[in-house]
Amino acid sequence: MKKLARHKYLLISCLSIVLILLTWYLCVDILNMVSGSAFPKLTKTISTFIKKFTTAAPDGATLTVHFFNSIKVALWGYVMGVIVGVPLGILMAWFRKFDMFARPLFDLIRPIPGIAWIPLFILMFGIGVLPKALVIFLGVLIPSTVNAYTGIKQTSDVHLWVGDVFGASNAQKLFKIAIPTATPMIFTGLRVAMGSAWSALVAAELLASSSGLGYLIQIGRSISRSDLVLVGMICIGVTGALLDELLHLVEIRVAKGMNAK
Repeated sequence: MKKLARHKYLLISCLSIVLILLTWYLCVDILNMVSGSAFPKLTKTISTFIKKFTTAAPDGATLTVHFFNSIKVALWGYVMGVIVGVPLGILMAWFRKFDMFARPLFDLIRPIPGIAWIPLFILMFGIGVLPKALVIFLGVLIPSTVNAYTGIKQTSDVHLWVGDVFGASNAQKLFKIAIPTATPMIFTGLRVAMGSAWSALVAAELLASSSGLGYLIQIGRSISRSDLVLVGMICIGVTGALLDELLHLVEIRVAKGMNAK
């Protein structure tokens, strides 16, 4: 039954994409309801997408080069943000004194959007990989920390009392009760953080970069090539969806492993 439901879900999802593409083709390519300069034709966008795999013009690099430059920076910043953010959220939620120490600084940084850090990082580190990775790091740090913190705080007091009854230490209650309970919330934070990583990356590449999908979008805008803009956006959307699905599969595996124990 689960496989059947999964297949139905995939079929409906594919049908929704096909419907959007057909509507796009009908409204723009056939009926010309929108100017081709404002919104590109479907056939033109597909043609540009295919050509960009082998053509560097007009932005100086192929689509593959842009993609790998972006994914490299995005994953670097994402991994750093998760490695710091998840343990930070757990420690803040579990240890009251550490929470009192770290919360003022965290609450000060949290409202500042990642894009606001770009000018400072450019002045400090130039326009290389590091400043973009740091912007992504900060964008990922916030949701990773908040969700880990919330997940630990939602641990049932009854479960902790049971641990006390059986003589569990503080560390055992943390690793055997609190963290497994918080796992769904932590993975939700990781999936939200993935979207934040791409948003921060595109913002950084739009302002200061010489390659990447954000740079491709910027060049497309500057020369009024809406097809290039859409190619960059589609690459970001597809990559983000695939990475989100990968995180979902990892979450299922982790949950099964914890249930088995």
